[in-house]
Amino acid sequence: MADLLNTPTNYDDDAIVTLSPREHIRLRPGMYIGKLGDGSQADDGIYVLIKEVVDNSIDEFIMGAGRQIEITIEGQTVTVRDYGRGIPLKSLSAAVSEMNTGGKYGGSAFKKTVGLNGVGVKAVNMLSSDFSARSVREGEAHTVTFAKGIEQSDRWETGVQEKNGTTIRFRVDEEVFGSYAYNMEYVEQLVRNYSYLNRGLTLVLNGQRYVSKNGLLDLLNENMSEEPLYPPIHLSAEDIEVVIAHGTGYGENFYSFVNGQYTSQGGTHQAAFREAVASTIKEFYRKDYDPSDIRTSIIAAISVKVTDPVFESQTKIKLGSKEIEPGVSMRKFVMDFLGKHLDDYLHKHPETVQILQKKIVDNEKERKAISGVQKMARETAKKVSLNNKKLRDCKIHRNDRHELADRTMIFITEGLSASSSVTKCRDARTQAVFSLRGKPLNCYGLTKKVVYLNEEFNLLQAALNIDDDIENLRYEKVIVATDADVDGMHIRLLITSFFLQFFPEVIRRGHLYILQTPLFRVRNKKENYYCYNEEERQAAIARCGANAEITRFKGLGEISDTEFKNFIGDTMRLDRVRITKDDPIHDLLEFYMGKNTFERQGFIIDNLRIEEDLVDQDLN
Repeated sequence: MADLLNTPTNYDDDAIVTLSPREHIRLRPGMYIGKLGDGSQADDGIYVLIKEVVDNSIDEFIMGAGRQIEITIEGQTVTVRDYGRGIPLKSLSAAVSEMNTGGKYGGSAFKKTVGLNGVGVKAVNMLSSDFSARSVREGEAHTVTFAKGIEQSDRWETGVQEKNGTTIRFRVDEEVFGSYAYNMEYVEQLVRNYSYLNRGLTLVLNGQRYVSKNGLLDLLNENMSEEPLYPPIHLSAEDIEVVIAHGTGYGENFYSFVNGQYTSQGGTHQAAFREAVASTIKEFYRKDYDPSDIRTSIIAAISVKVTDPVFESQTKIKLGSKEIEPGVSMRKFVMDFLGKHLDDYLHKHPETVQILQKKIVDNEKERKAISGVQKMARETAKKVSLNNKKLRDCKIHRNDRHELADRTMIFITEGLSASSSVTKCRDARTQAVFSLRGKPLNCYGLTKKVVYLNEEFNLLQAALNIDDDIENLRYEKVIVATDADVDGMHIRLLITSFFLQFFPEVIRRGHLYILQTPLFRVRNKKENYYCYNEEERQAAIARCGANAEITRFKGLGEISDTEFKNFIGDTMRLDRVRITKDDPIHDLLEFYMGKNTFERQGFIIDNLRIEEDLVDQDLN
């Protein structure tokens, strides 16, 4: 038997296969656009495809051609129309279908743009069931259409009355992506970011206009969930714009952009910015403040323009370039800019100087007050056998140089049975499991000292590796996986409160999620459906007929390991926890997690009555 198991499979010339670029993109789309997804998450591939097309239109604006971009989404069809120079007519077909073909490999046609590798729009073409490109230049028009990357038609026109520019229309191929739908909230945020980074550009999404007059300052005001301690500091020069403010919470929150591209995982420009902020402020006050005391509670953004940017993946979410342009280092460029302009600003605004220094001193006092406890807690975390008791780790982590690094996740589970189910069916390469013991502490109103005194919180933040720096977060997604009952909902609130209170940047950067698990299984001898709500249950019963067998899952531990694998794989349903300027964090925490028990009781009773009224209406 051993010899049989160790017998190698045939490996000869017939095993070597050469794929065309089209075949490779359709077979391995994740290498070009990240994960596929069904549109329920902001980083799903269908949004990356929109971005790839719009990026080209943004590049036209950056080069001074076209001040408006129109984006229309009708069902599953996306249309992007810009008013730039238009793709050169004779090269239109090649520009949208032949890899490594484009106008951004040198010369002066494009400088400091995002789409430099000639892949983006080709990937959109080859991953679309229907794709068309139309370019208009000085009264002439050329239109080409494709299906799954294969050209279908080619049409030339003269004497057209349209303005110059390019129109790309596509419908993502369900054969590759499966069933999907666009969440317009995610598209809207994408468009907003484009407007913040391109002052003077008007973007029109399904008839709604988006334009920013104040650039990054508008972005900061949009994303702050509290009033800043002082008026935000807004500075700009050629190739760089920054905005800096402080709030009252914990942690750091940085937004970074390169050539109009949101780099959600930061990179060399963001690292230089974080260092430069601390260094400049230390030099201004002439005090050796700890950088963490300067940056705690900061919310800031930086945008730079780079010649030939180098990103760490095709999805362009982390900058690898060490130079702003040949011979000019990124670090020195950012340090010199802030060293002059931030220093000048502080000399001219004494009120801001006073408020900022008080905030730094307060941060320093709190840090020193908990330093002894923090040291002991770290030693405790080292001594506890995390791998055996609390954490079943994965092999790949977020900051590893690995193609799967952006798919890493940790499930925070409730109880041993749920932990066991997830652990047995997870992908051990990218999925880790952290097991909670009972309900965690309600941390609202407590200081950060509780993070180190409370064993659950201490071990959780140690497992996530977020104590010193959010950049060290070991997993791209932090997923709360609890039962879909009252206790499970309460644990979700407690864990969410923990992050809101002490590590809000985990939420702001889009790392915290809630796992949705099925409430029902409906099946007959031929079909098997998992249902997440009553509507899905009724639809499944109708499909299965009178002999349908219905199972109500009361907890994660009741779902078999084999079944559970369906719910934490590529098709898992996740709800991202988000913070916006309209979310008054302090008020929300005070109401839902504070000591106002009777007020909450009244709220619950009032809402229960509404539910009863709805039930009565259904019965009638």
